[in-house]
Amino acid sequence: MVQNSVPELEQILQGNRRAIAKAITLLESTRSESFEQGQELLESLLPYAGKALRIGITGVPGVGKSTFIEAFGLFLIEQGHRVAVLAVDPSSQLTGGSIMGDKTRMNELAQHPEAFIRPSPSSGILGGVARKTRETMLICEAAGYDVVIVETVGVGQSETMVSSMVDLFLLLMLPNAGDELQGIKKGVLELADLVVVNKSDGKQESLAKTAQAEYRKALHLLPSTKTSWTPKILRCSSLEKRGMDEIWEAVKNFREVLQSSGEWKKQRQTQTGKWMWTLVEEGLLKNFRNHPHLQKQIPELEKAVESGKMLATTAARKLLESWQTQSK
Repeated sequence: MVQNSVPELEQILQGNRRAIAKAITLLESTRSESFEQGQELLESLLPYAGKALRIGITGVPGVGKSTFIEAFGLFLIEQGHRVAVLAVDPSSQLTGGSIMGDKTRMNELAQHPEAFIRPSPSSGILGGVARKTRETMLICEAAGYDVVIVETVGVGQSETMVSSMVDLFLLLMLPNAGDELQGIKKGVLELADLVVVNKSDGKQESLAKTAQAEYRKALHLLPSTKTSWTPKILRCSSLEKRGMDEIWEAVKNFREVLQSSGEWKKQRQTQTGKWMWTLVEEGLLKNFRNHPHLQKQIPELEKAVESGKMLATTAARKLLESWQTQSK
């Protein structure tokens, strides 16, 4: 792999889209040989990654997330940036995902030479999607994309996971504040570093101003996830491409404040450390479930627990004791 990956490595560093897509496909493969090759490639790319600004974006249904990402992405490109958009959809395996959808719904951005859009990897398991998205992000950063947008598909499943891999988490909201605050989980609102009221145009502009004030009150009551930053609430119109400059200024201000306080570096380090332990836990659980001496015992104990004949704690202890005995 080392000899074969050298020209590919150079092509990725030069921003060759085909090479980037090929590398991501390698990482998403379930074949063990491809996995090893992909990890080797990632090791080679690591020194070139980590310099991008990572933005997570979520929003309630109907908020116009795709329109916003396209408008914001094109604005950033006009400012001289290169933009990668990665979608996270834990249900993509069940629904067929949006393999073509991501590119057709952001058509102008997808065709721009300074942008790269990657649909969600096909995996019904959130952890699997998380690993592949993180690795894809590293490839995009090494390829010179200095702004990486990680988009959640749907509300409620993947926000916490996405917020754990980005620098800033942006929440898109609609102008009808009362309905919105009832419909969105408090935990999602607490994650937000920036709240943007979209569709602030036409007859909805006055509603958007009222919503902005309501969201400000709501956020004031919630604990901030950052010690050096107070979440801001802004308005925009993705359709009319208004407000993108204010949002970008707020993002840059966020970066400056957190870098000055040292919180930026600390957050990145914490995220990477937690990610390592997540992978350790996933690996241990996989080995545990596939252990030949536990193959017969697991279904038997599961059945006993489900039928109410055994405590879950007793079954868990039995399995762990069997595993520890066999591992010695």
